[in-house]
Amino acid sequence: MSPTRRPSSITIPRRGLMLVISSPSGAGKSTIARHLLEADPQMSISVSVTTRQRRPSEIEGRHYFFKSVREFESLRKTDALLEWAEVHGNFYGTPRDAVEQAMAAGRDMLFDIDWQGAQQLQEKMAGDVVSIFILPPNMAELQSRLHRRAEDTEEVIATRLANSRSEIEHWLEYDYIVVNEDLDSAFASVQAIVEAERLRRDRRPGLFEFVNGLLTENPF
Repeated sequence: MSPTRRPSSITIPRRGLMLVISSPSGAGKSTIARHLLEADPQMSISVSVTTRQRRPSEIEGRHYFFKSVREFESLRKTDALLEWAEVHGNFYGTPRDAVEQAMAAGRDMLFDIDWQGAQQLQEKMAGDVVSIFILPPNMAELQSRLHRRAEDTEEVIATRLANSRSEIEHWLEYDYIVVNEDLDSAFASVQAIVEAERLRRDRRPGLFEFVNGLLTENPF
């Protein structure tokens, strides 16, 4: 039996991390991201802007900020986006201000983005990025999941499947690879990765003060 974990009374200041989760459409990145946000109060979602049409289940400002192509181009030209990419004929991007504010406050930011966006974040903020690529157990299951989602037309599903192989080819660019055969197991793996990365020495500048306090403390 695993020991019961008690919350620590010790707070060591750390810099927030940027958690990037990518996958081909239907492999489960959005579901895992949603579960992580629900279970982890230290994690906030980076809400992207996009030019694609809103799905019936999506809410403006919660899932995406939906913009016209002209509006998106204005954001990109004024350097208001930390990264951007064209995916399946639509544009996606990450607003810069919200991310910078979160990092300065030591909060973790979650990015549900594709490999193109992940590359840009790695280039600009490599020391802050932790990247995870979610793979399906097989291509037949990937196709089945896209159909079960029932939110896209057959034409869109065919496009997503055609693009999935080129997306999977970028798996080597990620720090961690999780195969989503079972959602609970995949989610537990992502949680373990996050917990380990938060404990990295180079993410915890508050350790200097904490260790100095230990070394100068006189218990007698």
